[in-house]
Amino acid sequence: MVPFLAQAQEPMTRAELLADDPLWLILLKAVVILLIGPIMTVFLIVIERKVLGRMQNRPGPNRVGPGGWLQSIADAIKLPFKEQIVPDTADRKIYFLAPVITVVPALIGLAAIPFGPEVTIFGERTVLQLIELPVSVLLILAGASVGVYGIVLAGWSSGSPYPLLGGLRSTAQVISYEIAMGLSIVGVALYAQSLSTGEIVDAQANGWYFYLLLPSFVIYLISMVGETNRAPFDLPEAESELVGGFHTEYSSMKFAMFFLAEYTNMVIVSAFATTLFLGGWMFPFVGLDSPLNQGWWPLLWFFGKMALLLFGFIWLRGTLPRFRYDQFMKLGWKVLIPVGLLWVLVISAIRALRTDGNVSTGQILIVGGIIIAVLVLLTLLLPEKEEPAKDEVPLTGSDYPIPPLDLTVPKLTPRQKALRAKEKSRRALGSEGTRDSDGPRESPQGEPASVSSGKENADGNV
Repeated sequence: MVPFLAQAQEPMTRAELLADDPLWLILLKAVVILLIGPIMTVFLIVIERKVLGRMQNRPGPNRVGPGGWLQSIADAIKLPFKEQIVPDTADRKIYFLAPVITVVPALIGLAAIPFGPEVTIFGERTVLQLIELPVSVLLILAGASVGVYGIVLAGWSSGSPYPLLGGLRSTAQVISYEIAMGLSIVGVALYAQSLSTGEIVDAQANGWYFYLLLPSFVIYLISMVGETNRAPFDLPEAESELVGGFHTEYSSMKFAMFFLAEYTNMVIVSAFATTLFLGGWMFPFVGLDSPLNQGWWPLLWFFGKMALLLFGFIWLRGTLPRFRYDQFMKLGWKVLIPVGLLWVLVISAIRALRTDGNVSTGQILIVGGIIIAVLVLLTLLLPEKEEPAKDEVPLTGSDYPIPPLDLTVPKLTPRQKALRAKEKSRRALGSEGTRDSDGPRESPQGEPASVSSGKENADGNV
């Protein structure tokens, strides 16, 4: 008999490896994916409070546990036991359902994120990912969009004006910044020629997209802050205007679920940005055959990049003041969306030239630089627009009038003028004399004559 030679295992794609996973491994991955959001929320809350305290030169949590690091665990234990208050005007079914609608899409959004390359778990070959679809990017975007329904329904079902306004703001905010985020991802899809998250990571082996597609990266960073309702874009829950926004009427565990959804969404958009622009699980400046990009090490690089983006959320909250609502909507509709559309056109033109024509990257950069230089030169040569003189009151940047320069404060208020006119009329009436002899006599000041003591006694005590 001819002995069979031992052959090396043939390489398999990510989709094939995931399809070959046994049931116990799928369940294990699902449990881990669902626990990532709550566990990172517990850590993020206490880290955010400590970092903001350090930035603002004050102590953060410092009572519960060593150095106050167990404060979030104490809050997680306390919240379920707090009293649940339901407004009388609330739609009770939707009121209870809204936090669930917000949390569930946030928890399952990490299922399509590739956390690492091929590994072995208990002797089973697999990849650190739960599902791999040809349209994984659209799946994550859809999950992030569905979560806003919970916010809208929470504001509407509370039966109070402030939550309703917060829910309406959230609707407008998500619509505005979801469009900008989608346009930023179009450039990534054009370069990677795929909407699969695993293939997008593999396409960045020769260069990460955060510098190859810098405008897309910047638009995505701004959009993900607006998408998650975080400062300085936390208009749906602006406590200075709307008390607490859409969750004003919520308490106990339902309020905690909104908190969980917010921080889990931060984790999702940060993981998504790492996958799309920061090379995913790959270590920088080394190839895929490097030991740093094999085994379990890439899991560490992925969470390190994600932690850097999460720190950016905290840094923004401690640095920038909240935007005014008109400024916020103007940034989304008049800046991010037009720039995103223009950038998609530029990327499409570059890809078409490189695919169909014999044009090199250097030639494209030279022509693009010349076009930009000509546009800048034309902008400098254009004469400044002379505004005609107006007699109107000058306005500030957002149509809010300012007081005129010749403003003078009147010496008398309208009420004082009315009282003085009334006093003059009474004096003039008193100087004309008294009434007929049959009627009561009036005092010189125009007051009626005093009532006799007998009449007063007859009326009794009043």
